[in-house]
Amino acid sequence: MNTRQKALRTGAIFIALLVIAGILLMYRGNDAVALGMEKKEGILTAEQVKMSFDSVSGRLLKEAVKEGDTVKAGDVIAAHTGEKIVIDGRVIRGDAAINQASITGESNPAMKHKGSPVYAGSVVEAGELIISVEKVGKDTSLAHIVHLVEEAQTRKAPVQNFADQMANFLVPISFLGAAIVYGATRDWQRVLNLLFIDFSCGLKLSTATAISAAIGAAAKRGILVKGGNYIEALAETDTVVLDKTGTLTIGVPQIAFVKTASGVTEKEAVLLAASAEMHSVHPLAVAIQKYVKEHEWQTPHHKSSKTIVARGMQAEVPDFDGFKGGVVRVGSKKFLRESGVKDTEQLDVGLIGKNLLYVARHDELIGVIGIEDPIRPKMKKTLNQMRRYGIDEIVMLTGDSKAVAQEVARSMDIDSYHAEILPEDKSSYVNKLKQRGTVMMVGDGINDAPALAFADVGVSLGGRQTDIAAESSAVTIHSEDPSRLMEALQLGRRTMDLVQQNFMATILVNSGAMLLGALGKINPLWAAVIHNTATLAVVLNSCRILRPQGRTLIRRRRAV
Repeated sequence: MNTRQKALRTGAIFIALLVIAGILLMYRGNDAVALGMEKKEGILTAEQVKMSFDSVSGRLLKEAVKEGDTVKAGDVIAAHTGEKIVIDGRVIRGDAAINQASITGESNPAMKHKGSPVYAGSVVEAGELIISVEKVGKDTSLAHIVHLVEEAQTRKAPVQNFADQMANFLVPISFLGAAIVYGATRDWQRVLNLLFIDFSCGLKLSTATAISAAIGAAAKRGILVKGGNYIEALAETDTVVLDKTGTLTIGVPQIAFVKTASGVTEKEAVLLAASAEMHSVHPLAVAIQKYVKEHEWQTPHHKSSKTIVARGMQAEVPDFDGFKGGVVRVGSKKFLRESGVKDTEQLDVGLIGKNLLYVARHDELIGVIGIEDPIRPKMKKTLNQMRRYGIDEIVMLTGDSKAVAQEVARSMDIDSYHAEILPEDKSSYVNKLKQRGTVMMVGDGINDAPALAFADVGVSLGGRQTDIAAESSAVTIHSEDPSRLMEALQLGRRTMDLVQQNFMATILVNSGAMLLGALGKINPLWAAVIHNTATLAVVLNSCRILRPQGRTLIRRRRAV
């Protein structure tokens, strides 16, 4: 075996090992989420207490618990404020506010009481629950979401590499042309001209360089793309699907407005509410405290307070800073109606699509505080840019209420929306949209993971994205700036434009050189020079994508 043969054999073995390693890494990546679920779900934390029933007294008894203890269906556990629920089950005792946004997409905590279902991955914001375990591990709703993600990954059709197909198609043509030239001229120099000029180098190298450069350029902008096929999909995107909570919005409730009764100031109503909610960890209470801090006000202390679970807060507040105190109730309209509070001025008339917090002093309603999840800054501008860029349809999917979803869709001028839907419903909507075009899905939570995986391009946006959302998405953007979405779309389009330029240049230059070679107008040396120069030129052209781009006008998408 000569040196050349040894080198070829060594290279073949090295490439085979790389392919095997890549396959192993791919399977490991696909199984990562499922393995994490098997290890984490159904395992109690040290703070959660396993309970059992006393068959004689019918009372709940506490059991000793150690870190890592497991539970099974039929067990009873306790979940306290601040803890994460690790099973699917049903409440048998207690009341609590549960943050299940990562599962259902609801922007506000859900109130849970006896008979209410709870899901793995939810967090107890306030209150305590005794829960009967129904599902653990792979049977939980969270595990079902992970299963949908894995299923979507297996259904993804591999993107055909057009450059490889074209190169493989043209190589036999080169040999056929050489054979015809030899048969017609018996001139070996002309035959060598055709054999020295090859299409595959320019096509394959330039395409690989363009895709690699695009992924590198995206990474510099904080946009992590998991594969070259997604660059191509970004270029072809014509439909954008967006989650609401944490994607279109910032995911943190804030006070939007304060409407007060006659003779009552905004400061008075807010401070009375803040005093009653002083020790509450409910997100709406946190929004009020944040509002007080931003205005540099001082929250008055209350004499006493009590939580009315699933209703609101009641406190006795003394007079302060020239404002009258008294028995203050803060909560839902139902809570105030049950407490005999009168709304003589109809303060909530016309307030549709808002989360309202009612503030009453004694038996009179003195104010209504509107709390909403604000739209993410620059989001509306980004959506307008997408439309000018050629995006045909923008759709919003959310687990939030229809009233809130309608208000957000109206303010953002979104083409259509679907509210109060589950994670599996999101993936179904994405699959329907894929039948009409190329879909980019943008989300950030566990409930978005199936839809992210089923979409042609799944994008997880923002620094608060969940691990499962990042795992199942094709593109990860850690920045909170939605304009990165436009940058990703522009980068995909620009990359494919360069690839098309390289295709045309390689085919035209090499075809011309082959024609000159077949006619005997050039010798094999010049044939090699033309071939290698053309290859180098298209590779350098691909590298242009690494250049930082200034502010340019967004081109309209060419009609197909």
